[in-house]
Amino acid sequence: MAEGMLLALSGPSGAGKGTLAAMLLRDDPSFRFSVSATTRGPRGHEVHGQHYYFMDETGFDRALAQGLFLEYATVHGHRYGTLREHVMEQVIGGFNVLLDVDPQGARSVMAAEPSCVSVFILPPSYEDLAERLRARNTDRPDEIQRRLMNARGEIAQMYLYDYIIINDAVGSAYDQLRAVVLAEKHRSSRFRPEIPEKQP
Repeated sequence: MAEGMLLALSGPSGAGKGTLAAMLLRDDPSFRFSVSATTRGPRGHEVHGQHYYFMDETGFDRALAQGLFLEYATVHGHRYGTLREHVMEQVIGGFNVLLDVDPQGARSVMAAEPSCVSVFILPPSYEDLAERLRARNTDRPDEIQRRLMNARGEIAQMYLYDYIIINDAVGSAYDQLRAVVLAEKHRSSRFRPEIPEKQP
């Protein structure tokens, strides 16, 4: 049995990677979502173990010391990490695993797992990105400003990724993501078709 795909979906905060990730998970049952650990508090609808593993600083330090993270990063003043064992067990078992990670974390995964398929989600403009962050109504104005400042450095490194998708309309961006996934599923390192002697 061939190994599954490790797909890292990344981009600046507000680019829409979470929306695209949710659509892919809804439509493609071959994918499993990698639940990240974080030291930030839950937002209104978020559930521990489903959206994130919410940890305090001490718990995160303990997991870090034990080498449990495939990647970890400090982003916008909070720490995030991907639990290595949970992800790699599924990939080795033949499942596709989707990581919705910030650019710093994505680069760490790309370095640790060279077979990772990396996709950068790009907003159509900085103005549009600012409007999306304000429309979420989840962050203070100073937090939004910090995210916008960070976005410039993150976007400057988009060429490190395998693919770049401009999310100017969620429907067309999703079609492009599905095209990437379909092509990668047929990569010879993953696709193991068995051809019968005769046509059924």
